[in-house]
Amino acid sequence: MVTKTNVDMETIVSLCKRRGFVYPAAEIYGGFANAWDYGPLGAELRRNIRNTWWRAMVQERDDVVGLEATVITSPKVWVASGHVSTFNDPMVDCKNCQSRFRADHIDLHGPCPECGATGQFTEPRMFNMMLKTYVGPVQTEENVAYLRPETAQGMFINFENVLTSTRKKLPFGVAQNGRSFRNEITPGNFIFRTREFEQMEMEYFVKPGEHHAAYDYWRRERFRWYLRIGLKPENLRYLVHPKEALAHYSIGTTDIEYLYPIGWQELEGIASRSDYDLRQHAELSGKPLSFFDEERKEHIVPYVVEPAAGVDRTFLALLCDAYDEETLENGEKRTVLHFHPTIAPVTVAILPLSRNEKLTPTARRVWELVRPHFVTQYDDSQAIGRRYRRQDEIGTPWCVTVDFQTVEEDQAVTIRERDSMTQERVPIERLLTALRERYDAAVVQSAAFAAAYESELPGE
Repeated sequence: MVTKTNVDMETIVSLCKRRGFVYPAAEIYGGFANAWDYGPLGAELRRNIRNTWWRAMVQERDDVVGLEATVITSPKVWVASGHVSTFNDPMVDCKNCQSRFRADHIDLHGPCPECGATGQFTEPRMFNMMLKTYVGPVQTEENVAYLRPETAQGMFINFENVLTSTRKKLPFGVAQNGRSFRNEITPGNFIFRTREFEQMEMEYFVKPGEHHAAYDYWRRERFRWYLRIGLKPENLRYLVHPKEALAHYSIGTTDIEYLYPIGWQELEGIASRSDYDLRQHAELSGKPLSFFDEERKEHIVPYVVEPAAGVDRTFLALLCDAYDEETLENGEKRTVLHFHPTIAPVTVAILPLSRNEKLTPTARRVWELVRPHFVTQYDDSQAIGRRYRRQDEIGTPWCVTVDFQTVEEDQAVTIRERDSMTQERVPIERLLTALRERYDAAVVQSAAFAAAYESELPGE
């Protein structure tokens, strides 16, 4: 078996449209630039990414709780956080074609990426990336509000509320998953950079002095999570931000990068944010945001370590990592997505050998048996070989085939493995157990691999 492991972005975009992972937004109206809708399979994949992240960050731990804060909040939040004054990117225009670019993403002395004109860029000017809106019936400066550019601030301004209601002791974390909005100057590369995106962030509050150990812990922990959901370690690496490139709140930031078709790019950032955010909000609000240390008998302002990931970038990394084109021994070619079972949008496909009326009742009964326990798809259209290929292309780990032997002889079905294409006959009464065993084995295997994997942390 020969396997092609490299994939270009055009191939991924085509697969996503054809199989219902991602559609261009407002396509019937000619589209809306750099905006994407997630189809039936994309919606399932995104939900699985959120759920596995939430399970790892909140439900499997006793030191992290969850939160859901509003998308639109008091504008004072963004003043305190520094976004109003510092959340800016340098922007330039091409005088020849009027295209706009981030000044730090192009060579200002080279040709325009759009029209090729040289020496036609304007002087860089700063551009605030927050999307502005108005709250109330009158659109005045007094009614200006912002769509949140990150989910982090909702966790900081609720620090005291969470502390009071949960009685947590340091160290503890607050996690949140939700939409954020940034008026990017040059979005693009499919879903990698968009103006509307979904974040998975956690703020981990620690005593000052303990933040170095927490920073290193979360850098390793987050790297291992990507291994748990199936990404290959050779496609992941760390990148430490130099001090001159750090955000205004950061005393240290490390990216986990993934090798996308467009090259190494940020998949997740882990930032050591010091006590900047809590102090800023305490000063502007006049409300103390601190923790009473019983040992020291004094109030302290915790330091914070923040792992911040994106659903969309994780989605894209999983697609690129799972994609293979294989040439089989008989010369046949198949496209397959090697999704981990916890991530795959469809876990089990139920496939009657044909639409023969003798098979349908039993196939439907098998479907009814399986679908309360796994995300399933029932498919009886076209030849069984073509249906196997369809399921391979959307990443379904297991297909269950109902044939004439099932209804006429043994009341057994065939489980077909996606990756190895091996098949095993099991009685219908044992089908759920057999599927659970395979699912659990995959989870245990990836968790053990991730736990044993030693990623070398780069120095600061």
